[in-house]
Amino acid sequence: MKKAILVLIAGLVLIYFVALVPNNAEAKPDWSKCDQDEDYKPLYCYGNDGKLLSKNERKIIKKEKLVTIYKRSSIPEKANPNYKTLVHYLLKYKNDENKFGRYEAKGSKNPYQFKSDLREDKYIKKQMQKTALLSYLLFEDGKIVIDEISPEDRFGKYFNNETRWTSASMGKSLVSYITGHAICGGYIDSVDSRLDDWPLIKNTLYEGQKLINLLNMSAGDQKYSGYDLKTTGITFSRKGKQTNPNNAPLKHHMEGFFKNSKKSKSKYNYSNIVPNIIINYVWFKSKGDFQKILDEAFKEKAKIKNTVFFLKINPGFAKDEDGPGRYSFRADRYDYLRIAKAIMNDWQNDTCVGKYLKTIYERRINKNAKHLNPNSSNGMAKGYAGFFHANYSGIKKRPVMGMAGYGGQFILIDFERGRIVAILAIHNNYNWKKIAHSVIKKGK
Repeated sequence: MKKAILVLIAGLVLIYFVALVPNNAEAKPDWSKCDQDEDYKPLYCYGNDGKLLSKNERKIIKKEKLVTIYKRSSIPEKANPNYKTLVHYLLKYKNDENKFGRYEAKGSKNPYQFKSDLREDKYIKKQMQKTALLSYLLFEDGKIVIDEISPEDRFGKYFNNETRWTSASMGKSLVSYITGHAICGGYIDSVDSRLDDWPLIKNTLYEGQKLINLLNMSAGDQKYSGYDLKTTGITFSRKGKQTNPNNAPLKHHMEGFFKNSKKSKSKYNYSNIVPNIIINYVWFKSKGDFQKILDEAFKEKAKIKNTVFFLKINPGFAKDEDGPGRYSFRADRYDYLRIAKAIMNDWQNDTCVGKYLKTIYERRINKNAKHLNPNSSNGMAKGYAGFFHANYSGIKKRPVMGMAGYGGQFILIDFERGRIVAILAIHNNYNWKKIAHSVIKKGK
């Protein structure tokens, strides 16, 4: 009996060891075989020998609590996930892009080639080893001067220069950027144009409002929407839990929850549905030229190397005229920097889109959001400028605009000094204030 118990314990220890040791690179496991095993997809599918682990083996791993599976689909902001949990969500976020349709722009035949004059930053390297950082790029004086990517012994075997990564809410700023191109292309008159010609938002609080109100998150929709919609999603009650607006096309929300809704006083109210309204409005106003707008912004101007795209609601779920477009955006680390550089070039060269950027900066509003952490990337930006964060503490006297997204995605652009910080991460547990804000604030 004792011998049997010892054999059982030895087996459990072996399974535990197999789960901890990284997969053999030569095994080239087929992650698709674990697609139905949601809790462990795809981190704990294979052992060190390259063989698929059994369900019982994975159950044992679950008991060991090597990975924390949160109730929500992403890591909570205040969580302190371990390495295995971070890897689990890294792989989950990567695979999520395959679940949705997309509005995409393919890479340029002549992508922009960055010049580099690299210097070592020991603190950034240390942050790469100890936090959920995936990529850090500092661009100044027309060159990349710091270029760090998560090393192989951290997240490098899952994330590389070609990996398309989630923008989270940075995508809201990119919706604003293509809106500027739509205005400059003559599809929309100006930021003061009223949304009074779009059947999709008829009889809602958004009908007839000026575009700038929505761009500044001041549409007077605070009774209906916070980050998400204040509804159960079934009875359309305005009380109870919130519903992510990215789960259904605009038609569903506008004909249901927002039907006969009334505008409240205009004030800053950060909302996830508003950028979805804008990207679908640009599609509507483009009259079949939406692809042309995307190509002009990303392929021709930013000169991206690889395909980038905005996600859509699940393919087959909605027609384009039903408003399936989302602000969620995907690009690789260097293409994010290419796009940020294009935004900076527009501003500095005073192009038509540059004038649009300066207009939304001039028309920015105060957030007056006391609930925000004053040391966070959102809290240190006291102003909001057409889906860009602005008025950063300590650098209010010069034009600096930021793109911030859940989980630590962040791009900060100093138009006056020509400096860009671009960061991608799995989680926001890095020292944002030191490696982003202070870099822009102090410069050289």
